[in-house]
Amino acid sequence: MSAARVLTWEVSASRGFETAWVQVRDGVLRARGRAVGTEPEPYWVTYDLDAGDGFVTRRLRVTVETAGGSRTLDLRHDGGGGWSADGERLPAVDGALDCALGLCPLTDSVPVLRHGLHRGPGEVELLMARVSVPDLAVRPARQTYTHLRPGRIRYACGDVRGDLECDEEGFVVDHPSPARRLAAV
Repeated sequence: MSAARVLTWEVSASRGFETAWVQVRDGVLRARGRAVGTEPEPYWVTYDLDAGDGFVTRRLRVTVETAGGSRTLDLRHDGGGGWSADGERLPAVDGALDCALGLCPLTDSVPVLRHGLHRGPGEVELLMARVSVPDLAVRPARQTYTHLRPGRIRYACGDVRGDLECDEEGFVVDHPSPARRLAAV
């Protein structure tokens, strides 16, 4: 793996922040991150994301802490289109290649990288295994990404629509949720 990049975003939608340590090499992404927010309730999140060959998500492990206690989720993709959460099958998201961790700009970089949308033309509509924060419920969601020009991608998911700004490596700089990257090292 290459040296880790450290990316930090201000996430207005949660009135919080996220920092991720990310390594990318040869179509593989590994990340670990932490986020804190106050909407919809005060919480903090820790996660580990593993996207294997061709930037296909293999596993997301998440822990959320709130005033009510902690929750964990171990979301796994079997490589053949099936998903499970904590060992239980999730047929509603079968066929998805990605997960989207709510209020987490990093997870939008995975499909952008896989399809090279930060660099060249294309449009994809993807089924996502969407993980809401802070309850960690997993639901299917359709997200569309359309290349507009290098570094700019039109994004749509439910009521959230707008343009993603990505850096030359495909990592989200600005997100219409809204979230804005503060630093990258």
